[in-house]
Amino acid sequence: MNKIVLLPLVFLSLFFQVNCQSKKSYVKYKDASLSVDERVEALLPLLSLEEKVAQMRIFHANIGVEADIKGNLKLSDKVVEKLKLGTAGIKNPGEHMDAVAAAKFNNALQKYIIENNRWGIPGLFVTESYNGVDAEGCTKFGRPINSAASFNPDLVYKIWDVVGKEARLRGMHMCHSPEADLVRDPRFGRMSEAFGEDTYLTTQMVTNAIKGVQGNYEGLGKGTHIGAVAKHFAGYGQVLGGSNFAAIEISERTLIDEIYPPFEAAVKDAKTLGVMASHGDLNGIASHGNPELLTGVLRDQWGFDGYVVSDSNDIARLYYFMKVAETPEAAALMGLEAGIDIDLYAEDSYAYLPEMVKKNPEIEKLIDRSVRRVLRTKFILGLFDNPYIKISEVEKGVRAKSSLDLAKESDLESIILLKNENNILPLDKNKPTKIALLGPLVKPSTKKMFETAASSNVSFIAEKGFDLTDGKGGAPNLLERDPVAIEKMVDMAKNADLSIVFVGGDEYTAKEAFFNSALGDRASIDPVGAQDELVEKLKATGKPVIVVLKHRRTLSINVFSEQGDAILDTWDLSEFGDESTARIIFGDASPSGKLPVTVPRTIGQIPFHYSMKEINYKKGYLFLKDGPLYPFGFGLSYAKFKYSNLKLSSNDMTPNSEIEVTVEVKNTSNVKAKEVVQMYIKDEIGSVTRPDKELKAFEKIELNPGESKVVKFKIHPKMLEFTGLKMEKVLEAGDYTVMVGTSSQEYLKTSFKLKTN
Repeated sequence: MNKIVLLPLVFLSLFFQVNCQSKKSYVKYKDASLSVDERVEALLPLLSLEEKVAQMRIFHANIGVEADIKGNLKLSDKVVEKLKLGTAGIKNPGEHMDAVAAAKFNNALQKYIIENNRWGIPGLFVTESYNGVDAEGCTKFGRPINSAASFNPDLVYKIWDVVGKEARLRGMHMCHSPEADLVRDPRFGRMSEAFGEDTYLTTQMVTNAIKGVQGNYEGLGKGTHIGAVAKHFAGYGQVLGGSNFAAIEISERTLIDEIYPPFEAAVKDAKTLGVMASHGDLNGIASHGNPELLTGVLRDQWGFDGYVVSDSNDIARLYYFMKVAETPEAAALMGLEAGIDIDLYAEDSYAYLPEMVKKNPEIEKLIDRSVRRVLRTKFILGLFDNPYIKISEVEKGVRAKSSLDLAKESDLESIILLKNENNILPLDKNKPTKIALLGPLVKPSTKKMFETAASSNVSFIAEKGFDLTDGKGGAPNLLERDPVAIEKMVDMAKNADLSIVFVGGDEYTAKEAFFNSALGDRASIDPVGAQDELVEKLKATGKPVIVVLKHRRTLSINVFSEQGDAILDTWDLSEFGDESTARIIFGDASPSGKLPVTVPRTIGQIPFHYSMKEINYKKGYLFLKDGPLYPFGFGLSYAKFKYSNLKLSSNDMTPNSEIEVTVEVKNTSNVKAKEVVQMYIKDEIGSVTRPDKELKAFEKIELNPGESKVVKFKIHPKMLEFTGLKMEKVLEAGDYTVMVGTSSQEYLKTSFKLKTN
């Protein structure tokens, strides 16, 4: 007996609508020989209003995109209903699967999406990257702040090239990373997700990250890489009090000269496919409802033609949190008019748009504007023509040996040597030594990793002692001091030749803060718990103490700095972090990382970054030593470098000329090592108060023992421009000081005069 299926009237209506379309128009958007824009314009008119709005919404896989016990695709009723209209995309599908399983799963998910919306429009699968691809079974690199510490843009490009490839092989298409924000307040829990406090360094890092993850843009259409979403535009990370979601107050001049440049370079130089708006407001205007920012600056001034995505639920928050919209519908319109193309996660907000159009048909023009940008992205990524992953390529492409080796290399280049009293480091691995590995950040694998880097002459004992917090993911609590654990570690230190103590902070003491149920910002930057006491008691044994500092925010490490015989600042390294640290300790490589942030002595010095205005350094504080504990750009080496012969090609410059800067750097030691040569410029007199100095160039070089190299930099007029009295870019005549050296506080200097007449 044949089964008769009764089609609903709505379906029949859609059926006749489709068949009444011009066949030529229907096929046209599938024609790969046409340009991206031609294909977008062929597809857009075919979509119903509801289908258009579906292309403006991303939902998270956790609402019902999962696998059954056999690994097959399993969708909730809610997701099935959503996908009938199609979708802009889905966040984190298959994130807890290994790469092969994820690729198969995402192929099945994409197939379902394509086959269950009228026009076969594929979805964007979105991930993030803070230690490599944020998913199971991928290469785990150090955090972005580690990359910044390497001062090696080429290395950053290589890391993000791997991120782009590994993500695409899982079936991903976009990455809500990297961060182009400047982080200048260590109270802020997300500090390690960005590239530091400096505009120039961040610009170099973020552009290379985007170029890498996008495969120099060419990898997008080839299906080898994913698109980047630079975030958070703009000013995020400098929230008042270091508290996530708090107000952001940054002068217009500072925005233009310091905050915007990394984003502008992301758009113009790196060609980022996407931009994410900032959670917060900016000088009183909610970023998600700021047309001057998201359209005026981003599109009209910089020519951005990708899509802008909201941060999590932030369009809806214009109403219920920011309170700048009278109703939820008003919030949706505000976001749409400002230039937000995709609503991330919300079940309201852009879901209201179809009904809103009935009352105000003009809104559909704004909807069309956004949908064009989303469809354009999908065509650029080649998803209409090649939506699936070749499973045979996944296993050999994810966690390749070259990628794991790169993770180790990046570790070695990002570890910073802050102190090395009496040249205690490197340790001699061939000398019989008993070493105690101690402290709350010792991992179960730490001892084994150190044994891998040492020889059989070195023996290790290891003891974690205590945890810093109770490990509650939302709002962790500090644990009570454990005197028994401390004394046990002290006794172990007494019975060893030296101690290596692992202290600082972990994923619970610095993290993204949502609301009261999820805290991550701090009111203090002192190390938590009994860590200072532990270091002091280990030092009191009379045995040498080497401090390994692990952390995700800058800490005021006064006790560590005073008591430690040596300090290695490792931030948050790759999956091979402890092995890499051991290799540095035993001299397999010389440390070459430099601080991408200023380390204050106390939270009371904040704001405190090296490039503040000169007048900020007029005087210090009562009862506190002047200056930072460690300055921006600082980092010691096992080698000694001598800087000499700083020369300028001319002592005069015009708006149409350049000056070449040369300096000779010599390795005067018997150790092969890398050094970051840094050039800073100071505008001595300006029409507005000027920074004390600004990093304008750097180069990482490697020198053999006794080897010299002449390093060259170019000073061009664009470097000297700033926003003047009339809020326009100016190039002012006058005296400029050039500083070239090993940090922001140790350098040779000379000067030149800019003549504009």
